[in-house]
Amino acid sequence: MKKLFEITEIIHANYNHLLTTTPEEQLFRIPEGSNNNIFWNIGHVVATQQLLVYKLSKLQTRLDWELVKRYSKGTFPEEKVTQEEVKRVSEALLATPGWTKEDYENGLFKEYTPYTTSANVTLNTAEDAIAFNIFHMGLHTGTIQSLQRKMAKLA
Repeated sequence: MKKLFEITEIIHANYNHLLTTTPEEQLFRIPEGSNNNIFWNIGHVVATQQLLVYKLSKLQTRLDWELVKRYSKGTFPEEKVTQEEVKRVSEALLATPGWTKEDYENGLFKEYTPYTTSANVTLNTAEDAIAFNIFHMGLHTGTIQSLQRKMAKLA
């Protein structure tokens, strides 16, 4: 588990770097042929982690439920995102890996509602969810890279 927490922390730091260094017009742009933007993908990985690890463990999410709902599966970028929301997502990226590690080490993840993901992987424990979440973040890293390539072609 130690390595999974370390990997998650590194990926979240990479996302935060991307979030804080990408020009706003690129962060929120939805290129033709796409249905979301870089910021939505980053918000989505934070929300999904909360749902897969906490909600399915029958625990309250550590992040504000409205933020989790706004970026959960099946949602799309909506109205303009405020700088306050960008800050909240940035803070979440930096905080959630530590919170999850701490909660895991404190034995909070006792129950788990089995869940089969859209990748057809069945999660039966919080450990499964923590491991699968790394795969999920990788998918969205690829999506973000694809969005960046589309925008570079338009520049």
